Amino acid sequence: MKTTNDPATDKSLHVAETSGVYTRRAFTKVLAIGGSSLFLSPLIACANKGFKKDKLGIALVGLGYYSTDLLAPALQQTKNCYLAGIVTGTPTKAEAWKQKYNLADKNIYNYQNFHQIADNDDIDVVYIVLPPSMHKEYVIKAANAGKHVWCEKPMAITAQECQDMIDACNKNKKKLAIGYRLQHEPNTQEYRRIIQNKLLGNVKKVRCEAGYVEGRTNHWKQNKAMGGGVLYDMGVYAIQGARLGTGMEPISIVSATTSTTRPEIYKNGLDETTIATLEFNNGVLADIKTSFGENINMLDINCEKGLIKLSPYQSYTGAKGNSPLGDINFAYQVPWQQAKQMDDDALSIMQAKPMQVPGEEGLRDIRIVEAIYKSASSGQQVKL
Repeated sequence: MKTTNDPATDKSLHVAETSGVYTRRAFTKVLAIGGSSLFLSPLIACANKGFKKDKLGIALVGLGYYSTDLLAPALQQTKNCYLAGIVTGTPTKAEAWKQKYNLADKNIYNYQNFHQIADNDDIDVVYIVLPPSMHKEYVIKAANAGKHVWCEKPMAITAQECQDMIDACNKNKKKLAIGYRLQHEPNTQEYRRIIQNKLLGNVKKVRCEAGYVEGRTNHWKQNKAMGGGVLYDMGVYAIQGARLGTGMEPISIVSATTSTTRPEIYKNGLDETTIATLEFNNGVLADIKTSFGENINMLDINCEKGLIKLSPYQSYTGAKGNSPLGDINFAYQVPWQQAKQMDDDALSIMQAKPMQVPGEEGLRDIRIVEAIYKSASSGQQVKL
């Protein structure tokens, strides 16, 4: 399976590959994985009734690139949570992960017996790392099983799906967080602090670009029904840059265009590149660009008293930049961002505090994604 180290959250399908093509049939035609061996993690306090865990047990759903190369290693660095279980449709992956991370047989699930996770006290949080088209289904299943849920971005395909996910978690009194790692990292928090406190005056204009050269042709990112298209994947980084960079929510999509230089790959309306202008209050505009055909990674925030500039803006190795107030460059190493994200979210659950990036945040971005596509299709301004 071809993977990339690009900042795109490359959640490759965890199913078998047949002639290089991913199929849903592979999800259901799997062997049942079970066992009766007991596993007591040294990373938790006494789990007897009346005692609280020192760490939350996390089950990763989907073992593609992002889980394998980033989330699992990050869970070896976390203080407030640990890798307790997995859900995969590939028995060979299940065995490999079991050996590598000393997972108990009873904490390994597939997509046929996933509902049984409800009876497993080792699992506190289910982290959904699947193609976007599957997010709603498994977030709702996890919430109905009585588990807190973390979900990778993009949150879902439609705003209605996002709302359904939020409603399911609220109904079951479980927390939902979206995997926007950047909102947990210090350089993003620093430029947001400058904006929120108007340390450089009001924001006048924002420009944000996020993209990379995607060489694959049969990944879910090239499959519209599965949530493909650059705007859903890299585009939410650019949308986040516009929203966080202005400190406001957009009131309209002024204009938008979608295009491709590879119509044999990005077909049936699938976007390889999307460009849009977002309008905010007080006449503030944000120009965004996202692409699977170009390496772009920057955020410029023009303020009354100077320019905040980040490049790279959303790299796994750390965003960095500068402003008239000084450098914005907190040094850290991969996979620190994911570890910080999961530690923050676990602590919010343990302390019964609001999630730093709740489901409502993912919903806001998907509403904007839908509006951008509508503007690009109609050629008209779209009010939000």
